Amino acid sequence: MGVLSSSVGSGAAGAAKFSDSDSRKYRYFDPKGKRQSHYEDVTVDVQPDPERYLIQDWIINFANGKGAYEKDATAAKSSNWHAFRAPDEEWERTHYQRQSKIVTMVQSVISNARANNLPEGYDGVWRKILQKHLGAWKHAEFGLGTSLMRAQRFGYTQMINNATLTNSSYKLRLSQDITLFLAEVGMGLDGWNDELGKETWLNDPIWQGTREAIESIMGAEDYLEQYFASNIIFEPMVAELIRSGFFMRVAAANGDPITPPVISAAEADFERNLANTIDLMYTLINDPQHGNANKALFSEWAKKHGALANKAALGLQPIWSEPHTKPVSFDDVRAQSHERVKHILGELGIGDVLNGII
Repeated sequence: MGVLSSSVGSGAAGAAKFSDSDSRKYRYFDPKGKRQSHYEDVTVDVQPDPERYLIQDWIINFANGKGAYEKDATAAKSSNWHAFRAPDEEWERTHYQRQSKIVTMVQSVISNARANNLPEGYDGVWRKILQKHLGAWKHAEFGLGTSLMRAQRFGYTQMINNATLTNSSYKLRLSQDITLFLAEVGMGLDGWNDELGKETWLNDPIWQGTREAIESIMGAEDYLEQYFASNIIFEPMVAELIRSGFFMRVAAANGDPITPPVISAAEADFERNLANTIDLMYTLINDPQHGNANKALFSEWAKKHGALANKAALGLQPIWSEPHTKPVSFDDVRAQSHERVKHILGELGIGDVLNGII
């Protein structure tokens, strides 16, 4: 635990004694492991906090008198917001490197497919499915990305902000990947309509439950509710259902070997984002002072967004009946998604909260 400014009362050199204060290592925080990581070096306490080292309170205040970051931006409480460390230890440099590798991979897959005229071998019905439903899904990814972009602004520490912002970046990149993918695929196909996905998203009854779930997340004023609802509820109940449960499994059987590798990066993204979210929520649920209140709060969030996600998933069911070749059923992948979300909630000690909802 770093020294608190209130306990010192002075910013003069040598006024405070803390870990390694007499060393050239300058370790002023307690690392998660035996040694501090590079991630911790560039992340911990980068975002100021009047309770840690800022004896003059916030340097900048808004017109309403509030400081740059406020703990009441979320209903969740913590006795130490600075305790969280993202399991993926991602920061700017590592994030840009990973994003670059994914974009390069996707572009390579698409260019190789076009060079070999693979889109011409698509089943005709599958072409329409890509235009309609994959074109609609990119709007869901964009919605989550913009929601998390807003959420990261209010995170009280840089560690929380980094995890939320990289999460947003992955969602926005996938939305862009899908947009470019569909544009590239359609260039050599007669009758391809790039606007069909947007029309489907806005007007097709199949997608209105998903729109409602996404817009409810976007409209939440609590930034941790947005983070929780996105990764703990919507992703396993809806996003994985349509990404890996439909596009990745059904594409190849209908003459499309390109869509699965384009979508696969999103599944790896989610595993990282999920690990970060679970770790943060677990820390809050097990907080020595506020754990019980946080657990009750998260249970309410799970019920609220679980009901909307369940409605969204049921609304998507007709998509599984559209392809000529149907290697997997909606009921099978939905059963898997239910097991997945119950397991995730179980890790937080609220595994039965969706009983009666799903």
